[in-house]
Amino acid sequence: MLLEIISPDSKLFSGEVEKIQVPGSKGSFEILENHAPIISTLEKGTVKVLGGNGKRETFEIDGGVIEAKNNKIIVLTESAK
Repeated sequence: MLLEIISPDSKLFSGEVEKIQVPGSKGSFEILENHAPIISTLEKGTVKVLGGNGKRETFEIDGGVIEAKNNKIIVLTESAK
């Protein structure tokens, strides 16, 4: 799956991933390959990414929006660390 994490200042991440876990407004959830299309708001919290190479990365976000469709995921966030 292709993941992009974007803030107003920069593109924080772009690459192939196996899964992503995000802090949804109604609880944390994961997106895996071939996930049903979804758009959801995100709360302040940690985005956990398992890259296609097995590397794990985390990003602290202050909320945002996620869209997943056809194995492409876009996370838009106000700010991230």
